[in-house]
Amino acid sequence: MAIKEGLRPGGRSARVQESIHSAVRQLLQEQDRASLTVPQIAARAGVTPSTIYRRWGDLPALLADVAIARMRPDTEPANTGSLRGDLRAWAEQYLDEMNSEPGRNMMRDIQACPTPGQCVGIISGQLQVILDRYPDEPNPGIERLINLMVAPTVFRILFASEPLEVEELYRLVDIALNQ
Repeated sequence: MAIKEGLRPGGRSARVQESIHSAVRQLLQEQDRASLTVPQIAARAGVTPSTIYRRWGDLPALLADVAIARMRPDTEPANTGSLRGDLRAWAEQYLDEMNSEPGRNMMRDIQACPTPGQCVGIISGQLQVILDRYPDEPNPGIERLINLMVAPTVFRILFASEPLEVEELYRLVDIALNQ
């Protein structure tokens, strides 16, 4: 079942969603994710399990929704004064956050979601903010930045024994900027 979108911002629906998200975050801090259940989450959030099943369908979809909500940035990407500097700062922060245990779990949860493409939209939005700051510089485009910076970072975090080193990440930024 797909995650329902278009719910009214605010009101009872938003309060229920936030209490459920909060319950998931708290429980994940207290116990192993493999032992997490919908009834536990419902009890912690003060709702019935049917509320969770009706809105998210199953536990993986709920975990993905929580992960996507965590992935949304609180602030704009750092402004270092140059396109290269901004992209390096963003890429380094992304590597640092996603290479943490919560970050890896978040990426796995999103992969299990029926609509994993939402994270591309979030990342694209962050990169677009950076590109928009420098209208007079050559624009490598969002696709190129994702393919040359983000994709190798995600692959190495999820499937390699070691993540990218920061210097290698900087080289990928340089490659993306050299058209």
